[in-house]
Amino acid sequence: MNTILGLDIGTEFVKAVLAKQGASGELKILAAAKTHQQEGSMHAGAISDIPAVITACEDALVRVEDKAGERAERTVVGIAGELIKGNTTSVKYTRRNPNSPISESEMNEIIEKVQLKAGEVARRTVALETGNDNVEVRLINSAIVSLTIDGYKVSNPIGFKGAEVSILIYTAFAPMIHVAAIEKVCAELNLELLTLAVEPFAVCRACLGDDLDSNFSGIVMDIGGGTTDIAVVEDGGVEATEMFSIGGRSFTHQIAEALGVDFATAEKYKLDYDSGTLDDALKSKVEAAIARNLSVWLTGVEVALENYSAGSLPRSVLLCGGGAGLSLLQEKLALSDWYTRLPFSRRPVVNLIDILTLPKLDIPDDVELDYSYATALGLLRVGADTLSSAPESKNLKSRLSRLLQN
Repeated sequence: MNTILGLDIGTEFVKAVLAKQGASGELKILAAAKTHQQEGSMHAGAISDIPAVITACEDALVRVEDKAGERAERTVVGIAGELIKGNTTSVKYTRRNPNSPISESEMNEIIEKVQLKAGEVARRTVALETGNDNVEVRLINSAIVSLTIDGYKVSNPIGFKGAEVSILIYTAFAPMIHVAAIEKVCAELNLELLTLAVEPFAVCRACLGDDLDSNFSGIVMDIGGGTTDIAVVEDGGVEATEMFSIGGRSFTHQIAEALGVDFATAEKYKLDYDSGTLDDALKSKVEAAIARNLSVWLTGVEVALENYSAGSLPRSVLLCGGGAGLSLLQEKLALSDWYTRLPFSRRPVVNLIDILTLPKLDIPDDVELDYSYATALGLLRVGADTLSSAPESKNLKSRLSRLLQN
C-alpha cells in the first residue's frame, strides 16, 4: 500500500487529497475533496471541537475515497495556529578534540543539543503567551539551514576536522494539547498518522518537490479561514515560520458588521465582489469593509516578517489558501508600500501558487485543484519524505531535511 492522504484541517474547510507515491519520487494524485467546517470547530487554526472536526474529516475522507476508488490508510496532517513556534536557532559548538574527524554520532549529538535548546525557547514562549508554566511542546519539524566548521561552509561535515562547528537549524514545536487533538481525530478515522507538519513548512516542501538541494527562495503566505501562516525560504531551506490569527473569515465578519447582515450573506457578498457580480449599490460598501480589514491584516504580515533578522528578505511572495483569492488582498500586497518598512531590496513580486508548476506532481485532468490545495499537496510531499528510506546521501543537509520528527 503506497497511498498517502494529505489532510488539511482548516478553519473553513477540511481538504483531503489522496495520492500514490511513484518509484521516481513523483506523486500521482488520485482524487481530492473538501468539506465545509461547522462554525466553532476551529479556533485560531487549532481544533476546538473534536467531534465536529471528526465529522467533517470523515465526510471529506469518504468522498475522496469514493472518487479515487482507493482506501486511505496513512495520512499526514497539517498543524497551524499562533502557538506553533517555528524558528531558526544558531549554535556554536566547540569540539573537545579538533584534530579528530567529525563522526556521524558526534553530529547527531550536536543536533540533539540544538533541538533541546530550541524546544526550551519554544516552551517558554508558549508558557508566556498562554499563562501556563506547565505547558508541554513537541518537536514537529526539523531541518538544517546551514553548517560551518571554523568559518568554512560545508554541506557534509562528516570526516572534517576543526575546532568550532556552527549550525543553523530550523525547528518547529507545537503544544501537546494540539497534537493530541489531531491524534484523536486520526484514531477515530482509523487512519495511521505518519507524521504532522507545520503547514507553511509543508507548502514549502510542495514548492521544492524532491529536490532538497534546490536554491528556491521566497516568502510563502498560506491565507486560510482563521489564520495566515508565513514561511521564509532561502536557497531551499525554511528559515522561519510565523502565524497570526487573521484569515478569510475576518474579512467576512468585517463585511457583516459594516452592512448589518449575517455571516452567510456577508460571505456571499465577498465572493460576489471578487467575481464581479455584486450589485453596484453594495460594491463600494463591501470594498470599504474589506479595505479596513486589509490594513489590520497587513500589519500582521509586517509584524510576522520584522522578526526576520538574517538579512534581506526574498522578493518572491507566493500566496495560497482559500483567503488568497481575494483580489483586493493581492492588489494591496503587490502595489502598496507595506514592504518599505521591512528588509526588502526592492518591491516584492506577488503571485498565486500555480499548482500545475509544482514539481513532481502528476495531476489527472479530471482532478480539480487550485492554490487553495497547496497545503494538502505539501503534506503529501512530507508523507513521501517520511516513507522514503533514508538515502545513503553524502549531503547531510539533504539527509536530515528528510527527517521530520514528532
